[in-house]
Amino acid sequence: MLAGVANAQAWATIPRFVLATVSLAGLAWTVSLATEQLAERYGPGVTGLLQSTLGNLPELFVVIFALQAGELVVAQTAIVGSILANGLLVLGLVLVIGARRSPGGLMHFSSRLPKDTATLLQATVFIVVLLGVSLATHDFASRHVQTISAVGAVCLLVVYFSWLVRYVRSDGAPGAGERPSPRLSLSTTVSLLLVAAVASAFVSQWFINALHPALTQLHLSAAFAGIVIVAIAGNAVENYTALVMARRRRPDLAISVVKNSVAQIAAFLFPLLVLISFTLNHRLTFALAPVYIGALLLTTLALDQITGDGEAYEFEGWALVALYVVVATFAYFE
Repeated sequence: MLAGVANAQAWATIPRFVLATVSLAGLAWTVSLATEQLAERYGPGVTGLLQSTLGNLPELFVVIFALQAGELVVAQTAIVGSILANGLLVLGLVLVIGARRSPGGLMHFSSRLPKDTATLLQATVFIVVLLGVSLATHDFASRHVQTISAVGAVCLLVVYFSWLVRYVRSDGAPGAGERPSPRLSLSTTVSLLLVAAVASAFVSQWFINALHPALTQLHLSAAFAGIVIVAIAGNAVENYTALVMARRRRPDLAISVVKNSVAQIAAFLFPLLVLISFTLNHRLTFALAPVYIGALLLTTLALDQITGDGEAYEFEGWALVALYVVVATFAYFE
């Protein structure tokens, strides 16, 4: 509410920006509570999917408003940053906390979702890398980036939904006695999620309105805003929920929240926004700066290596966190 007042009354830039950022992050508690209640009724797969879908709504609105405002770099790096922040920073911290809370310091979880996520992420990175090579070599295909991006977006959406149907059908609800009874009714839980979803649209617009002036005053680049600020604030829901679930020794749900978010951003949100951008004044494509192409490719390999076997030690979590810090440092100097 205060962020809305600050935006409407045109408060000073930095306070407006801080309030909008805090408001984005503040939606985390509401969604986390509702997600935990859903987990008492459904399996970790469905719960993680629903939570990630609603948790990624701020990201959807932030990118759309950024494109409308002509902030193309922010829009592109926000998507890339969300994949990197969730796949490296958040997942790394989940593995650190999960390993510390697990017997013998080894966190165990189902390997199915990590492997599926790696496949979906590889499909997206395949398109990104090919476009990057095409643009770097100036071949004939490089003249048709928008068309190639549109075709790639449709293909990714088909792949994502074909995976989604099988994934949801194979996820079972927890058996009797395995979970405590929900404290909130289903109607109350759904209402909380809907309120958070609607609020995210307003807060995202307030965030974008304050973003450019704040970056100018703070002497930060648009790339850093997308890779770090927007990525972390816009995905605060997943960040908070996954860490809480890891601390409560619910590794499958914690991994499901993070991995569903990474898969959804890469193979659903990114291509969806590419198609949506054709209705706006500024186009979003899969053509990225070389450093971020490399970051996505290496992140895909690291995720497959560390989580593909369904277990992780604490140092592997710290390794993912370290990779994100390095990428953030690159973005800072952009």
